[in-house]
Amino acid sequence: MTATILFVDDEPDLETLVLQKFRRQLREGHVNFMFARDGVEALESIAQHPHVDMVVSDINMPRMDGLSLLQKLQEAEDKKSTIIVSAYGDMSNIRTAMNRGAFDFLTKPIDFVDLETTIEKTLRHIEMLREARRRQMEAERAHAALSRHFSPELAKRLAASGEGDGMEVQWRDVATIFTDITGFTSLIESAPPETLGALLNEYVGGMAEVVFGHEGTVAKIIGDAIQVLFNAPGDQPDYATRAVACAHDLDAWAQDFCARQRTKGVNFGITRIGVHAGPALVGNFGGNRFFDYTAYGDTINIAARLEAANKYLGTRICVSASVAGSAENFQGRPVGDLMLRGRSEPLRAFEPLPQAKFEAPATAQYSEAFAKLEAGDAAAMPAFAALIGVHADDPLAGLHLKRLLNGAKGVRMQLE
Repeated sequence: MTATILFVDDEPDLETLVLQKFRRQLREGHVNFMFARDGVEALESIAQHPHVDMVVSDINMPRMDGLSLLQKLQEAEDKKSTIIVSAYGDMSNIRTAMNRGAFDFLTKPIDFVDLETTIEKTLRHIEMLREARRRQMEAERAHAALSRHFSPELAKRLAASGEGDGMEVQWRDVATIFTDITGFTSLIESAPPETLGALLNEYVGGMAEVVFGHEGTVAKIIGDAIQVLFNAPGDQPDYATRAVACAHDLDAWAQDFCARQRTKGVNFGITRIGVHAGPALVGNFGGNRFFDYTAYGDTINIAARLEAANKYLGTRICVSASVAGSAENFQGRPVGDLMLRGRSEPLRAFEPLPQAKFEAPATAQYSEAFAKLEAGDAAAMPAFAALIGVHADDPLAGLHLKRLLNGAKGVRMQLE
């Protein structure tokens, strides 16, 4: 790359001397020179040719001296590395120049060997600065891309270490969350576009902040649906515990959001949440042009099916036995053995509960009734009936009672 150097000096012979002394570098294309007679002309030249790499300037010149020029150059956004030239012994002005940001200085009469050495040193410094800026810009671009998926701190770490670090496609044990909103299609058809856009942006933004608060990864956002991963890309040994805690907080945030929208006359649907844990193929599937960190596999499909199962069950959160069994101090109640679409074996599911509801007497009553149902005990029906009599708003108890009244046996349920 050819370096462009601007010489600023009112001596008429300087241009001829410089072109003669650097004729080899000029011929080989290493450098290109521009010349100005004073600071005013120098600033005009830089305005017309902003690609100037460095400036070599005398101090004593008409109209605008070298010290004033140096100050102007340092005030500009694109600061030019500057070498100041002054008479031998003029240490006062040289000191002032260095304090104002000059990179180096030379004394007159100019020693052209020293000038060449100083120019080479300055150009190396400029290249180092450019490389540092290039790396910073790459890191900022990487951070912007990564911030869509990862918490701020994790995005910073990944951007600093390079996008490829931990982004390669691999099999990992993960916990995954799927969320979806009931009645969203109706809302799309009825709400004005500007209202819908603001609603969805606020909802997705708030949900993502909850995920990032648990150091989860937002793998996908498709309309109103959100897919979340734990234990990817970094290791999180407590990923099942994090997923359950995150699901509770997502549910709480979504309920609060719905309540706020109702006060504005907007019927925003309930958020359903499904959680499962197991192996998945995880990594950047965006190729060379795009960044798309996501996951595929049966584990992901099951989480999506559990999210959809909430509609049938009357619940808002449904988690698999693999999550309930791995999460520390899991608090919840069994839903039953679900026959999910696309699976040949039933999957035991649970509804995680907040601590107050888990410790309530109704939960113990439900667990006793469920145990009777699972054991084929005829007392299951009156047990659920008694529970409904006291807690009419319990959808799961009502579902099991309805199944018993319809002649169902056991806890297995076939879902569409």
